[in-house]
Amino acid sequence: MQTLVICIDRDNDLGEKAKMGTPIVGREANVQAAVALGIADPEDSDTNTIFGGIRILDELRAKGVDAEIVSFAGDKNVGVISDQKIAEQLELYLQMNEVQRAVFVSDGAEDETLVPIVQSRMKIDSVKRIVVMQSENLESTYYILKHAFSDPKISQTFFVPIGLAFLIYAIFLLARYPEGAVVGILAAVGLYMLYRGFGLDDIVALEKERLWDAFLEQRMVFISYTAALLTSLVATVYGAMEVWKLYSAEGVWYHGTLTLISVFINVSVWWYAAALLLADMGKIFDLRMDGRPIYRSVSLSLFVIATGLLFWGASTYILAVASISDGVLSDPSLALQYFVYSIAIAILIALAGIKYSLSNQTPESEKRVRGRRNKKSA
Repeated sequence: MQTLVICIDRDNDLGEKAKMGTPIVGREANVQAAVALGIADPEDSDTNTIFGGIRILDELRAKGVDAEIVSFAGDKNVGVISDQKIAEQLELYLQMNEVQRAVFVSDGAEDETLVPIVQSRMKIDSVKRIVVMQSENLESTYYILKHAFSDPKISQTFFVPIGLAFLIYAIFLLARYPEGAVVGILAAVGLYMLYRGFGLDDIVALEKERLWDAFLEQRMVFISYTAALLTSLVATVYGAMEVWKLYSAEGVWYHGTLTLISVFINVSVWWYAAALLLADMGKIFDLRMDGRPIYRSVSLSLFVIATGLLFWGASTYILAVASISDGVLSDPSLALQYFVYSIAIAILIALAGIKYSLSNQTPESEKRVRGRRNKKSA
């Protein structure tokens, strides 16, 4: 095949709306897919993308070019997951068909972010963007806002923070503590903005899909990750309750923000460490069952313990200096000794993890080198 016309549906409207699987290969199959998507949602621009690709295919064939058309769809969780699915479909198609060059067809800049992915696997001669012309009455502000908010990507970004603010305010009103509503709303919206700003939604969506696959495959990692998630929730609630007790007694200005943060860390750090160790134990179990090396996971567990020791020692010393630590550790000099001991023990544990990882990694690398040599000799 000389030229491949590639139509991209990054958010999988073909699957979600038209209930069609991809890749869709051939002119007739793409005509049927475009018609099905147009019937399911007449306003979806991906319909015009496929029809635009069909027109380009007809023009190429009219010039005597050996061409074919194929449509790839990603996932409704636009990002890492959708791009991986399109890349997997493209690689599978290229394994079965020999393609020299391609024409990339999309409906906008979002789909065109996949150009480097396609370009890394074949030569792209042209990138064609299909722009839908609208009449003047449809270009009103109401129409634009209505269709913008009907897009899940825009509605989630806009409505979720507002919904969180209303919900938190209603909860504080029911609790007869409206003064705390401002703090709760600012904290929730701030966390949400950090969540979206750091791109954690793609990571969470990817992990959610992996967990679902682990559940279907009946792997221990699903149970261990669920237990780790619940343990983290318990740790957060427990730490927040201890901080609230101190805050409600004398207020943040009496103890200081650093002291309140230290209280949260001191009472919850081992809960969080236990959650990470639970998640890692499930991964180690599955790796062992599959006969794969576990040295990285074991080393990671040791690093979790070492990090927990550091945070516990530092928070213990801060609370002892602030004179709100209970028991024998209320003495600052003794707490300083505990902090120094925790640093020393954490370093020893980390070194043990590094030594264990390196000692097991060397035989593994030797096996790989031997395997490569055997392949070359064969």
